[in-house]
Formats: sequence, structure tokens, C-alpha cells
Amino acid sequence: MIGQDEALQWIAEIFEEPPDLVRPDTPQEEILGWDSLGVLSLIAGFDERFEITLSETDIAEFQKVDDILDLLRKHGKLEE
Repeated sequence: MIGQDEALQWIAEIFEEPPDLVRPDTPQEEILGWDSLGVLSLIAGFDERFEITLSETDIAEFQKVDDILDLLRKHGKLEE
């Protein structure tokens, strides 16, 4: 289980973005690395680090960083 700050750092690394630009309210459009390659990295990261397999529905529902955090919460991987 990880804290929100660590999760935000992990998301920034996945999308190759400066950590200060990745906040829960940051929309997908503001993260340049959140493209098709970034999504593949995110899928791999969820599987490798958290043993979570993302569905197409999960991926389609990601509109902002908080949606990624919500999925981690749902699977019990993010501290409340």
C-alpha cells in the first residue's frame, strides 16, 4: 500500500512528467506523456507494481489523475 504522494510520483514517472505537474485534479489533456504509449506504460505499471490488470473500461474512464488514484483505492493499494 502506498500514500498519495508516492502514487503521484509513480504516475509522473510513468508519463515522464515533472512531479509538480501531476496533481489529482490534473486532466489527461495537460499531461503530454498521457498518450497511447503512456497508456501502455500505465497498464504495465499497474500489472508489475500492483498486480492489477486494467480493463478497457478502466482505461476509457481515466480522464484525470484522480481517476487513476481512485482505481488504486478501489483495489486497496492506496492509503486513505
